[in-house]
Amino acid sequence: MSINADFRQRAVVRPEEAAWTPSPTPGVEGLPLDRCGAHGACATSLVRFAPGAALARRRREDGEEAFVIEGAFTDGDGEHRQGAYLRDPRGSSHEPSSETGCLLYVKRWRFEPADAEPVSIEADAGEWRKAGEGFAIKSLHHFDGVTTFLVRLDPGASVTRMLHPDGEEMLVVSGACSDGARDYSALTWIRDPGGHAQSLSSRDGCTLFVKTGHVGAAAKEAERLGD
Repeated sequence: MSINADFRQRAVVRPEEAAWTPSPTPGVEGLPLDRCGAHGACATSLVRFAPGAALARRRREDGEEAFVIEGAFTDGDGEHRQGAYLRDPRGSSHEPSSETGCLLYVKRWRFEPADAEPVSIEADAGEWRKAGEGFAIKSLHHFDGVTTFLVRLDPGASVTRMLHPDGEEMLVVSGACSDGARDYSALTWIRDPGGHAQSLSSRDGCTLFVKTGHVGAAAKEAERLGD
């Protein structure tokens, strides 16, 4: 099943307009954002664990990254609280669970073979760098032209910039923002093929999870996988 699999097109998913789908494991459900390939080789989702829910240990042949939006998540190597960022490279395995319940943003896609270092960044780690009046950036990961970072807009702040020519993906983690034509509430997901100017503002402040430089490669991978 394909979902928003044409990476040449802009895609927006608002949480109030999408449906949560129960998984075969009780207490775990997902809200799919994009998916390509017959077995979901490329997939982006919001995943929710009820308190006490757990999945069996699983192996990721291609790689997976996750951001903890709410609650606390355990992957078998430790507990990761709200604001943590995790990367499991090709061939790694983990045993996901949550004692208290959590909400995750999860991307499963084909990591480059050389991109083999696991990453675990907790919310209180890393430095917020001021990038302009009223907004700051925290770097999470960079490899071969693909960059992942958090953006924090202060109340009343605005920023105008060129989107990456190889596309960008953004999740509104908290708060709300606007591009002048549309408003985006918390948990809204936006994928853009890039290469044009974008203006964002936030009346009350917001935090964004942003990934750049990967959409063009994802489009080629989706075409290769087909359905």
